[in-house]
Amino acid sequence: MSCIWPVIAFLKISWLLFIMLDGLKGRDELAHLNVCVLVLGDIGRSPRMQYHALSLSRHGYNVTLIGFLGTKPHQDIIEDDRIDILPISELKGLTVGPRIFRYASKVMFQSFHLFYVLIKIEDQSYILMQNPPGLPAIAVAWAASRFRGNQFIIDWHNYGYTIMALTHGENHFIVTLAKWYEKLFGRFSDNNLCVTKAMREDLRKNWNIEATTLYDKPPPIFRETPLKLQHELFIRMGSTYLPFSPDVTKEYMELTAFTEHSTQTGAVTRSAGRPALLISSTSWTEDEDFSVLLQALEGYYYYYFSPYTLLYCVFWGKGPQKEYYKKLIDSKEFHHIKICTPWLEAEDYPVLLGSADLGVCLHKSSSGLDLPMKVVDMFGCCLPVCAIHFQCLHELVKHEENGLIFKDSKELSEQLKLLLSDFPSDQGKLGIFRKNLRESGQQRWDKNWDHNVLPLIKEHCD
Repeated sequence: MSCIWPVIAFLKISWLLFIMLDGLKGRDELAHLNVCVLVLGDIGRSPRMQYHALSLSRHGYNVTLIGFLGTKPHQDIIEDDRIDILPISELKGLTVGPRIFRYASKVMFQSFHLFYVLIKIEDQSYILMQNPPGLPAIAVAWAASRFRGNQFIIDWHNYGYTIMALTHGENHFIVTLAKWYEKLFGRFSDNNLCVTKAMREDLRKNWNIEATTLYDKPPPIFRETPLKLQHELFIRMGSTYLPFSPDVTKEYMELTAFTEHSTQTGAVTRSAGRPALLISSTSWTEDEDFSVLLQALEGYYYYYFSPYTLLYCVFWGKGPQKEYYKKLIDSKEFHHIKICTPWLEAEDYPVLLGSADLGVCLHKSSSGLDLPMKVVDMFGCCLPVCAIHFQCLHELVKHEENGLIFKDSKELSEQLKLLLSDFPSDQGKLGIFRKNLRESGQQRWDKNWDHNVLPLIKEHCD
């Protein structure tokens, strides 16, 4: 119980404070217009919580967005007058002593810091919290909501204990304790959201928690990118990343590896014989095995040695395993496959997705119950996807309709050969999948949020 006792101790102290101070503080009459959106992680890498904040603002609510300020949030968040970003620090524990006590001290310090922040902010009608990460955030947010008289919503993106199991193993006692904690305190919320029907059923059946399914849906920024904007992005990227630079020069032409801009007429066209652009966005974590894609590219390389379709791959993201895979990538010798691993600003990412020809998703859910948001974004850009199989992927990717599902590197390699065999023609499977996505009339985030979340908020706030 070493990593849980700080949370229990914190709750006891918080409850005593609640008993002593309850009723001393008057309720702000405008509190019904205030909502706290909380993520105990990097705000800039938490798009769903940013979308929640923007949706709340769109309906006239004042939002306090709390989290770590590592990566720059989307510009729409920064410029929104109704959204106040309140950065918190990721505190460190003791630097000496056994590892378990150092971790326990970190949990304790983070608990009191977060609780202090939540009781000091302006009075709120709701605390809307992302899980995971939920230790110690679930218990602290619940305690603060009882203290302040707020409603408490958990947005279940996954189960935190299953992510811990990737590192420690399912039977490790820390994982067992984390599951107990998550299951116990998760039941204290007033309302719950989750990302799939499969997770909703699991929460109901195994956790005794009722939740509303709020599928991830792309906001309007994810769309097919006009050719002119593609060219401008490729020019910017070409100054830093060699694969985007042209191999030749032409008079009166501004060139990239994919596009041509006439300096005389201003027209932008696609380059003849241009390479295919494959993109895979990643957080470089244990639930994405990039060796699968690298092995598939080896198979593609040897199959298409001559003749071949040039293939440029962009692996976008930040994460703990990035340097490991960069070294692995550098050890490969692909003469007609070029790979770069950039980090783009939030505004450039949808532009790049909307410029690509094929997306690849290597995300394997640690619980088997969440869906990869990266595929949602790709579909918003009408970008066909090859995605690795897991339990509930069928709720998003329809095999042979909007993409293909693979189980291993060999199967992915065969899919790359199939989809790129007649590139850049739009008459093959790649073109058919893109056409199906264009005609699907897929729902966007705003409409989805208004239908599923707004009624929960208005029920208490109005």
